[in-house]
Amino acid sequence: MGKRDDLIARYADDLKSKCGMTPDMDLLTKVTIGCGPSIYDADAATVASSQPGELETVKKNFLMKKLGLSDGPELDTAIEKVIDTYGKSERNKYRAVIYYMLTKEFGKESVYS
Repeated sequence: MGKRDDLIARYADDLKSKCGMTPDMDLLTKVTIGCGPSIYDADAATVASSQPGELETVKKNFLMKKLGLSDGPELDTAIEKVIDTYGKSERNKYRAVIYYMLTKEFGKESVYS
């Protein structure tokens, strides 16, 4: 297994153990690939959920640009819901896991097909 496969396995474990979800491995793999080289950078691979600027980046760069959603309060609500599901006290919230859950939350799996 390569490094990316190891990371995908870690993300799947987080979804199962911390978020109580059974991951769609095909979608998780596509979301992870979509994150590009950021998954290999310790800082960029995680989302600092306590920093408003970081959550704004998730909203603008992922929800609006990648998933094509329009700005509105429902985007902030969904981000908050996903952070709560992952666990506010969870120190390492992986970007690929957050993006995966947001993709599922908005039913935008087709973006990755």
